[in-house]
Amino acid sequence: MNITLITGAANGLGESFAKLYAKDGENLLLVDIDESNLLRVKKELETINQNIIIETLVADLTDVNELKKVYQYTLDKQFFVNNLVNCAGFGEQEDFLKMNVFKQIAMTNLNCNALLYFTRVFLDKMVDKDEGHIINVASIAGFLPGPYMCTYHATKGYVLLLGEAISYELRKSNVKLLTLCPGPFMSQFVKKAHNDYTFSKIKPVSSDKVAKFGYEKSKKGKSLAIVGFKNRLTIFAAKLSPRKFVTFSSARTMKKV
Repeated sequence: MNITLITGAANGLGESFAKLYAKDGENLLLVDIDESNLLRVKKELETINQNIIIETLVADLTDVNELKKVYQYTLDKQFFVNNLVNCAGFGEQEDFLKMNVFKQIAMTNLNCNALLYFTRVFLDKMVDKDEGHIINVASIAGFLPGPYMCTYHATKGYVLLLGEAISYELRKSNVKLLTLCPGPFMSQFVKKAHNDYTFSKIKPVSSDKVAKFGYEKSKKGKSLAIVGFKNRLTIFAAKLSPRKFVTFSSARTMKKV
């Protein structure tokens, strides 16, 4: 049975993607650590489309054994993951030296390693069947150094470079990988990241808008999508500017110094 697997599906961007796939009649496997919100999302999706299968799986994706659990679950159920949406991730606005190193490691495990694992293991069947779509959520942060939020920016740079390379390797197949790069958008992220300052400087868009943009670009087989004209302009300008100036400008959006 074909199924769409979405990580970080209990709120925000993952929830918004789930609604789009549900409307399109796709069966869903929703993965998150937040069980109560997962069940809430499932109930909401059942009102959107009663003719699809919606399963939830609670997992801590910072733990490699939990990653294996999710993969084994799909094997036991004989699911073919024909759509994979890697939304799970978190950030932290904090000076590098003040931030707990184990929190930084957990961030890299979730933002990078979980995404890497699922992309790798689910690609096998996609390539065998010569069909499938993957959306990996990066960020415009992946294009920029981010003082006071440097670990998060580094993880998104990893997602960006990984996705661009894999997309190139898949170019002759019908399997497509999109790296989605939004700017700030409304979700639980800002609360968990303690990043109110940035969101006061840059007006966030809705997670529904980001998901719709990514969903449409994925359907078209695009490999990279930067959400919003201003964000595309920012990235273009950063490529033309001295790196020290880019770092300075980025730092000023993180906190008042």
